[in-house]
Parts: sequence; structure tokens; C-alpha cells
Amino acid sequence: MTAHLPYRPAAGIMLLNAEGKVFVGQRLDSTVEAWQMPQGGIDKGEAADAAALRELYEETGIAAHLVEIVAEAPETLDYDLPADLVGKLWKGKYRGQRQSWFLMRFLGTDADVAIDTPHPEFRSWKWAEPSELPDMIVPFKRELYQNVLRAFADHLA
Repeated sequence: MTAHLPYRPAAGIMLLNAEGKVFVGQRLDSTVEAWQMPQGGIDKGEAADAAALRELYEETGIAAHLVEIVAEAPETLDYDLPADLVGKLWKGKYRGQRQSWFLMRFLGTDADVAIDTPHPEFRSWKWAEPSELPDMIVPFKRELYQNVLRAFADHLA
């Protein structure tokens, strides 16, 4: 049914603090106990790295000068929405997302994180061990997070 729909171009950010833990936020619009890394759509004509930095700021309040891009995943990573969400998200135009992932080092402090942005997406946030990520995300994104971990394995402690 959804195979004819395209993937939404998007960028994802694995943000590591000095201890090697990953930023995760709990979505405002989710009723399940799920945590995710910052991510969002790439605007038409926007470079993937620029979109990642914009999304990071929009979702976490962390400005670009407070991060360093360490690596980019060698290929884009896809995920499909569950059938019951396809018609509800993104005006029903996409089957899921095709994401460019970036590993970034956080150069700031916890005081620099401000999830109470003009258009908040997270109700709370924390630092998590990379290995915990697949178990923290909604089930339909679990394989995506496993692939992100594989893509950045050489950079994780």
C-alpha cells in the first residue's frame, strides 16, 4: 500500500557529550515511553549537514558553535512508518524517512541545552549510553538505531 510513496529526506544527529553518552529526548507528542535522538526534515535546497545543525538548534537550543561534526554515516539510512501512521504524518506524502546521520561532539555544558524552544518537540531529555539506544526508541525505528550505531562504531568508546 505504501510502497509507492517516497521517503522524506531528513537528517539525524547522534550528539555525544564528554563522557561518550548520547543526547536523547522524550517526544511531546508520544504517549509511549520512547526516547529519540534529534532529527528532522531537510528543506528543499538545504545541505544535509546544515539541516542537521538547524534541527539540533530547533529541538535542543544547542547552537552550531557548541558542536563539532565528527563523522557522517557513509550512506543514508531509511525507516518505514507503521501502516497506521502513514496517512497521519507529513500530510500522508511519505512512507518513512531517508536520513543522513551525523555524529557530533557536544562542546558545551548541560546548561546550554534548552528544550523549551519556540516549537518544542521534547518534554524531557537525558544522556544515555549508546548501547541503550535501540531499546529506548519506538519499535519501528529500532533497526535504524542499530544501523546508526554500526555506522559510528569506530567513534564510540
